[in-house]
Amino acid sequence: MAFRKAVKGTLIGGGAVATAFGLSQLFEYRKNQARLAYVEAQGELKVPFKDALPTREEQLSTLRNTEEFDVLVVGGGATGSGCALDAVTRNLKTALVERSDFSSGTSSRSTKLIHGGVRYLQKAIMKLDYEQYMMVKEALHERANLLNIAPHLSAPLPIMLPVYKWWQLPYYWAGIKMYDLVAGSQCLKSSYVLSKSKALELFPMLKKDKLVGAIVYYDGQHNDARMNLAITLTAARHGAAIANYTEVVHLLKKPDPKTGQEKVCGAHCRDIITGQEFDIRAKCVINATGPFTDSLRKMDSQKTANICQPSAGVHIIIPGYYSPDNMGLLDPATSDGRVIFFLPWEKMTIAGTTDTPTEVTAHPIPVEDDINFILSEVRNYLSPDVEVRRGDVLAAWSGIRPLVTDPNSKNTQSICRNHIVNISDSGLVTIAGGKWTTYRSMAEETLDAAIKAHKLSAGPSRTVGLMLDGGKDWTPTLYIRLVQDYGLENEVAQHLAATYGGRSFEVAKMAQVTGKRWPIVGKRLVVIELLQLLHVGRWFPV
Repeated sequence: MAFRKAVKGTLIGGGAVATAFGLSQLFEYRKNQARLAYVEAQGELKVPFKDALPTREEQLSTLRNTEEFDVLVVGGGATGSGCALDAVTRNLKTALVERSDFSSGTSSRSTKLIHGGVRYLQKAIMKLDYEQYMMVKEALHERANLLNIAPHLSAPLPIMLPVYKWWQLPYYWAGIKMYDLVAGSQCLKSSYVLSKSKALELFPMLKKDKLVGAIVYYDGQHNDARMNLAITLTAARHGAAIANYTEVVHLLKKPDPKTGQEKVCGAHCRDIITGQEFDIRAKCVINATGPFTDSLRKMDSQKTANICQPSAGVHIIIPGYYSPDNMGLLDPATSDGRVIFFLPWEKMTIAGTTDTPTEVTAHPIPVEDDINFILSEVRNYLSPDVEVRRGDVLAAWSGIRPLVTDPNSKNTQSICRNHIVNISDSGLVTIAGGKWTTYRSMAEETLDAAIKAHKLSAGPSRTVGLMLDGGKDWTPTLYIRLVQDYGLENEVAQHLAATYGGRSFEVAKMAQVTGKRWPIVGKRLVVIELLQLLHVGRWFPV
């Protein structure tokens, strides 16, 4: 009976999605052709700071002394940095402030995946939900773009979906193939089915009992914290004035000369390091503060209703022997109906995530219940020979996902599955919700709305295909040149190439001579085990 329902839903939903797929593919093709024609006609963008970037002091001086910016972005996460990059490449005078460090919040505490969302596509098919289908399609387009513009920080990753019931094999296979189909020409690699023996060969830690086979599909994996920083640095190289550890104390307002209504015209800021306060004036202020969205909205108007519904996503780090080096695992249906990923990362293994309501805080801490829940789900899929122990949890982190309700919707209690762009009566532009993968398209939509609302002079977005800092001169064999030219250890050279890309030579030049026969240069700052842990994200030893 369950098989019939699944197949029936898949066939009916699949037909509807296939129709929508064809129309959306045509629309997307025309849209991309028009955009590429515009970019080609404009030629290469000017990059004022190709080599040395301005210091933080110089950036702060620019923020203090510029009479008026076109755009001031508040928030230095992926979305805020994406907005700054989109704005500055449209030749808008752009500023960005972040009260902590760039990517210190949710943007560095993700699952490290660049993905369209297999489970969202399943819901789109089963519920004939066109909006959800388009959300997946947009994410898959952005996945391909992100892999292209930052190849040193991202790569395709095969993910295995183990199957333990015969009827699930065709059901999951149809769904994964639809995922490939929606990606179209931007499909990373075609998914495929594995026999039980082949699945165990590739993932020997897998539970053998009742295993029927497995399906392998491809998504992207990236270094989220470094990716965020690359976006920020790229914006700075194109001329955006950016500063971290700079908080907004309150918003600046002035009366509209035509209506007399108070309009946001900038922000009064404080340099957290020195305590110095100053004004930044701008024609448009963009609120891209993630979980702290409502805090800035309240600065605009105390009467504004909250729209953020914070949810905690916990991940744990366990030793690398829990998973193969080049294969992830997806648990499509946990005991409470959620999805758990089990992924190789920096010679370790990431497992997560949870999705539980939480309070907004600058430093969320993973709770024991969430850690134990993840361990329990991992235990369900691994062989009894592999003892899943609480003591194996090396680190854990919690990121606050800013789910939002649409303030323009009649049903204000309904959580928006995508992102929202809202413009207040005073002109404050808020971008909230969404996911890491779609940061660029979210930024584009936000700037389009801001330009229209504030009558700014700017052309279309130019960030599709725009290489991020370090990506332009990177090649898969770049680390070999580092070894040969500078005498670095192979492991250190690979780390530099995968972190700084084409700019890794600048880092290598700063390395100290070891005084040894080999390696010639490159005294390690920390032991490699600690380096690996620090590299996985904002973490807490547990």
